[in-house]
Amino acid sequence: MSIWKQIKIGEIGDVIGGGTPSTNNDLYYGEDIPWITPRDLSGYQSMYISKGARGITKLGLMNSSARILPKGTVLFSSRAPIGYVAIAENEVTTNQGFKSIVCDEKIANNKFIYYSLLFNKEKIESVASGSTFKEISGNVLKNLEILLPDIKAQEEIAEILSSLDDKIELNRKINANLEKMASALFKKWFVDFEFPDKDGKPYKTSGGQMVISELGEIPNSWSILSLKDFFPIITGKKDANVATQHGQYPFFSCSQGVLHTDEYSFDSSSILLSGNGDFNVKWYEGKFDAYQRTYVLTPKNKLFLGFLFYAIKYFLDDITAGHRGSVIRFITKGMIEDFKIAVPSDLVLKNMATFFYENNQTIDFHKREIDSLSQIRDSLLPRLMNGKIRVKIK
Repeated sequence: MSIWKQIKIGEIGDVIGGGTPSTNNDLYYGEDIPWITPRDLSGYQSMYISKGARGITKLGLMNSSARILPKGTVLFSSRAPIGYVAIAENEVTTNQGFKSIVCDEKIANNKFIYYSLLFNKEKIESVASGSTFKEISGNVLKNLEILLPDIKAQEEIAEILSSLDDKIELNRKINANLEKMASALFKKWFVDFEFPDKDGKPYKTSGGQMVISELGEIPNSWSILSLKDFFPIITGKKDANVATQHGQYPFFSCSQGVLHTDEYSFDSSSILLSGNGDFNVKWYEGKFDAYQRTYVLTPKNKLFLGFLFYAIKYFLDDITAGHRGSVIRFITKGMIEDFKIAVPSDLVLKNMATFFYENNQTIDFHKREIDSLSQIRDSLLPRLMNGKIRVKIK
């Protein structure tokens, strides 16, 4: 039986802060050394991180309090906000918004500490201080106690949780590749008009006949249709106050955040387009609800769902180009309805759309598996971290 004990974080390894080179000196910033800020972890879903949006130079490192952190270091954001966690995939540096832990491998497994920090996030936040914004100091974090079993049990627990995260990450990568491939094919077929001709060759470059239309040159026999020809466009009916963090059904807001509700107004295969803000676009199949400024686009023919999703994604800047509002940008229903695209004959379009639909079905399967695995991981995390579930040591 593994023995669990309370231990201070400062006893499991070195707690190291970061730094920021002067932003007034361009010589301090470059691609030499990866440099991570809390913003780099905002919305970040992987356990490991190799670099941030910016890097620093060796000169920048020398002229700041940033330090080189070894591969495997557990990065913990200590302010703005508190509680982002990742593991360094290689040597990195951070800004001062981190208190990073270089674990003593004889005492602490870095993946176990990663999960422990996620589990103890609220506890850590409760001891933070500061009037402008909350921050956890290095000394406070060093003296914070966590529950720790022996190293072998840590490894077993980390393996259980990370195996779930590994599968989640694999599904995300597969989906990213599928979406990238579909986006590339949409451009090739519907923008560059290089879809396979009757001989399997790229249509336009193989001499396919083109004609002049209101959108410019398009293939002969193609036509111009408005988005309203494919679906009715309606808006969600609910105010944001119906959303919760725990609910049976997704609730889609303009920010496309992960919210839920106990009610649903839609049970369909739909594309969701934010009516204001960043004009996010996504698709969903099943029961859901939507904010009153989110447009719900449900194709008359479900088969066209994937094709229309990639069409709206590709032409999103054009669809929203005439947005209104100076403080908060917004678009009207008419801007979506009247947007025109070039499409082939019904039979050819259905054949092309079948690819996009089946591609999206595969992506949807992976997303649902991600949701299921995430729920299992989140239910196991507190019980494994507080010792309520004991693992068998191999």
